[in-house]
Amino acid sequence: MSAIELYYWPTPNGWKVSIMLEELGLPFPYDVKYINIGKGEQFEPSFLKIAPNNRMPAIVDPGGPGGTPISVFESGAILQYLGRKSGQFYPQEERARVAVEEWLFWQVGGLGPMAGQAHHFRQYAPEKIAYGIDRYTNEVHRLYGVMNKRLGEVEFLGGAYSIADMASIGWIVPHANQGQDLAEFPNLKRWFETLKARPAVERGLALGAEHRKNIAQDEEAKKVLFGQR
Repeated sequence: MSAIELYYWPTPNGWKVSIMLEELGLPFPYDVKYINIGKGEQFEPSFLKIAPNNRMPAIVDPGGPGGTPISVFESGAILQYLGRKSGQFYPQEERARVAVEEWLFWQVGGLGPMAGQAHHFRQYAPEKIAYGIDRYTNEVHRLYGVMNKRLGEVEFLGGAYSIADMASIGWIVPHANQGQDLAEFPNLKRWFETLKARPAVERGLALGAEHRKNIAQDEEAKKVLFGQR
């Protein structure tokens, strides 16, 4: 099988796909194409052809449907594509698949955006706006509570370990920067520690760690990331 090209930077959204590819292992080899989002490489015309929203991650699979290459952008869509292609971590049985999709889209539409806003107002905003900090810190706290309740009922978000868990863990890694204490959420903490102990998750989270920098201290990167219209 030809290697999948992973267009990536070590962020919570990038980690979703690196974890999935590490879980799939050798039958799904991949090459990493680093997209330095702090330097604006996501706005290069060549990347725009793959990811029209100018966001990583994205993939190009040379062995796409019918043997023709396919590019896929948006992390949730990539996880679903790889789950269908591999037959792993994305159930075929309808009820089980619906459960995974519910929590996958919950992450994509809720946990990720709200945690991202909490990060922005707590870490990156040029001025400390109390309303913004409180609004998003409290909403992330609520979402952590939703996860905690669910994980008191089942071992993993979709029931069995799945792409829903892979999508979510990266947004829990920086919980302290979101103003959250995992001691308040014992079921979530148990799940978090269980996932971190998986070798593939460990490798996925470590991919490109040497490139990860504190954007809060990089004014040029903040202009690139937060100054687009």
